[in-house]
Amino acid sequence: MATELWAIGLVLLAALGGSFGPIFLKKAAGSMRLQISSLLNPNLLIGLFFYGIGTVLFIPALKGGELSVLYPLISTTYIWVSLWSMRMLGEKMNSLKWIGVALIMGGVSLIGLGI
Repeated sequence: MATELWAIGLVLLAALGGSFGPIFLKKAAGSMRLQISSLLNPNLLIGLFFYGIGTVLFIPALKGGELSVLYPLISTTYIWVSLWSMRMLGEKMNSLKWIGVALIMGGVSLIGLGI
């Protein structure tokens, strides 16, 4: 089964959408307590929503190709999370982190050549 371009696009969109999940969970973590009421934390709910969006987009994409091609594309989430954490959380990127981002991009490109 050849992997179709729409499936690749949908997985990349899922990775982008899902990448907001950890950002909002990080924001929620700052005010979380061991109380039931913490489950209603808006940032927690938003984070779970974005994780859900990523999953909902990923599932139909599986129809369009090989899992061995599509699943590694989810690693682009790490790139998005790095960029969002700089912008939305004020985190810093150092040389090693940028090298890691470049390696992820290189790996995803190699997988793309195997389509």
